[in-house]
Amino acid sequence: MVNVVKASGEKESFSEEKVMNSIKRAGIPHNIQHEVLSHVKEGLYENIPTSEIYKHIIEFLRKSESPLNAAKYSLKEGIMQLGPTGYPFEDYVSEILIAQGWSTKVRQILVGKCVQHEIDVIAEKEGRKIMIEAKFHNGPGIKSDVHVALYTKARFDDIKEKHGFTEAWIVTNTKVTQDALSYAHCENMITISWNYPDNESLSDLVEKEKLYPITSVSSLTNAQKQLLLLNGVVLCRNVCINPAQLKVLGLDSDQEQKVLSELNFLCQLSN
Repeated sequence: MVNVVKASGEKESFSEEKVMNSIKRAGIPHNIQHEVLSHVKEGLYENIPTSEIYKHIIEFLRKSESPLNAAKYSLKEGIMQLGPTGYPFEDYVSEILIAQGWSTKVRQILVGKCVQHEIDVIAEKEGRKIMIEAKFHNGPGIKSDVHVALYTKARFDDIKEKHGFTEAWIVTNTKVTQDALSYAHCENMITISWNYPDNESLSDLVEKEKLYPITSVSSLTNAQKQLLLLNGVVLCRNVCINPAQLKVLGLDSDQEQKVLSELNFLCQLSN
């Protein structure tokens, strides 16, 4: 079996199971799942980047009888397009927590025992009050290292008593290093990365709640996506509820209908 090269530069053997799991997790229709896998296998070669495998899958889905399924599979890329600043990602994390019954605030300035801090996300539910450090990366091979865990703990210690925080979390859209994870465990901090922990990772939470970011919509250009983010539009679901949010883009009627069709497809998945 050929080797694939991950975003981190590591090599591993190609796994049909991993590809099929990603296809199933994205909710791709059962009747084309094996066709997608066959398409990927046809394009394999030694040391193929995982990013190219991803492109093969998107290419196949866009040419299939139901091309809108490509938006479902491109969830990870859509989240990475929430940049270049980390603010939309903070809003996105907040929306995920709201869907789970938390009340949230973003980018709050709090004065601690020693210095002032801007807290990315604050979440409260059932007597718990959480300080969340939201680390956004726009490249799949970038990891949050132990320094993130160290300064998150230091900030938490400076504000916890004065503001009644009970927990500190680190949430990132990529991965964390083993040192960062070990330190977080040692200090009783929760870490949520793209694929950690099992069943409660960021990808699990997003797919469970079907909270597709507006950046997943393939019928929007990158410039249009950024304009929507600048206007506080982060979730597809919110545009489905209030289509007038698209007016800022100045689309003609045909363009708007195309975007709304894709949005409605994604929003139906959330119901």
